[in-house]
Amino acid sequence: MTLNAKVEGEVILDGVNIYSPKVDPVAIRRRIGMVFQKPNPFPTMSIYDNVLAGLKLNGVRDKKKLDEVAERSLRMAFLWDEVRDDLKKPGTALSGGQQQRLCIARALAVEPEVILMDEPCSALDPVATAKIEESIVTLKQEYTIVIVTHNMQQAARISDFTAFMYLGELVEFGDTINVFENPKSELTEKYITGKFG
Repeated sequence: MTLNAKVEGEVILDGVNIYSPKVDPVAIRRRIGMVFQKPNPFPTMSIYDNVLAGLKLNGVRDKKKLDEVAERSLRMAFLWDEVRDDLKKPGTALSGGQQQRLCIARALAVEPEVILMDEPCSALDPVATAKIEESIVTLKQEYTIVIVTHNMQQAARISDFTAFMYLGELVEFGDTINVFENPKSELTEKYITGKFG
């Protein structure tokens, strides 16, 4: 939550509006992980410390637990095999795609209920994109993942449900296959078929 930010509408998590003044923003941040469009590893931290930043901030100091969480999170982000011998290197030493998977691992380390991803592959090459998509497809078995993408093919490949929004309005929502193959809205059909956007 950002101070003085204008918020309209509601975001409901387990029946509660997270913007309610009764809701503790710190508690929400523990339940919802975020992966941004541009990878943002903490520049002064190693790969290992990047993954564990949230846990350490919450007071976890048990080295065995931290090691286990680091390995589990990096494996779930499909990055462990590439970095396991370089965990002391800075997170910024990784390629763009690796940095994005590091940020996914960091979000996973605190075991959120929901992971929000804002265009997580927009600046990446096809190989890095494929690895992140593979990670998302695996992760959605255990986590609720909400991804924003302008890439229609990506949405069709990795999502179970699709919402099409236009100018701040929800135009259509449904099973991905139905939205793509039998859209109810003419506007959705035009967007999916590339007539605008």
